[in-house]
Amino acid sequence: MQRIKCIISYDGSLFSGYQVQVDKRTVQGEIEAVLTKMHKTAVKVIASGRTDAGVHAYGQVIHFDTTLDIPAARWVQALNAMLPHDISVLSAEYAEPSFHARYDAKGKKYRYVIDLRKIRDPLKRNYSFHYPHDINVERIEKAIPYIVGTHDFSSFCAANTDVLDKVRTIYSIQCLLEGNQLTLTYSGNGFLYNMVRILTGTLVEIGNGKRKPEEMKDIISAMDRGAAGKTAPAQGLYLQEVYY
Repeated sequence: MQRIKCIISYDGSLFSGYQVQVDKRTVQGEIEAVLTKMHKTAVKVIASGRTDAGVHAYGQVIHFDTTLDIPAARWVQALNAMLPHDISVLSAEYAEPSFHARYDAKGKKYRYVIDLRKIRDPLKRNYSFHYPHDINVERIEKAIPYIVGTHDFSSFCAANTDVLDKVRTIYSIQCLLEGNQLTLTYSGNGFLYNMVRILTGTLVEIGNGKRKPEEMKDIISAMDRGAAGKTAPAQGLYLQEVYY
């Protein structure tokens, strides 16, 4: 038995999220179906974390155990030949038996894309948050320093989570405006359920003048989901990279 580590990319538009769900199309379900066909027995896949319906990934990391003797490079070819076109295996390598895609992760990078054009682009509807309103990037940049660092991010976590420890460290948040596209890139040691989307929704409310940049400090201190802004839509979110 050997352990394989893969980096995968997927378009989340037609998935009900990463994690297996009964009678629903999921990323994990598609990968496990291919591996089960190859092994002629059930194979369990573990990821660095789940992503919601509509969320995309450039650098999701998974691992699984195999009894097949296949060179690492051939795993990429074999899996991509059988996987649907909205999932790709970017790399594969043999890992230590103790490697764990979820528990060994030291941090993650997420990217959130906002389309600011006045008229929606139908070709971008599944890959960005269309926000056809004025937004002040300088206001967003003034709020970012309040977020960076180690905090209890209870205000930025979906209320239905069962996670007790909501302390996380945000290493950096980059804000980049290119034409009509605003991209927010978040790096941290870990993220709570919907945390990036709630942070983004709150930063958008700061950018449009609904909130002041310095309010971010009080929102964090409140440790109350009701204190933060709306949850930004799923389709603008991308899991960019997982650090080990």
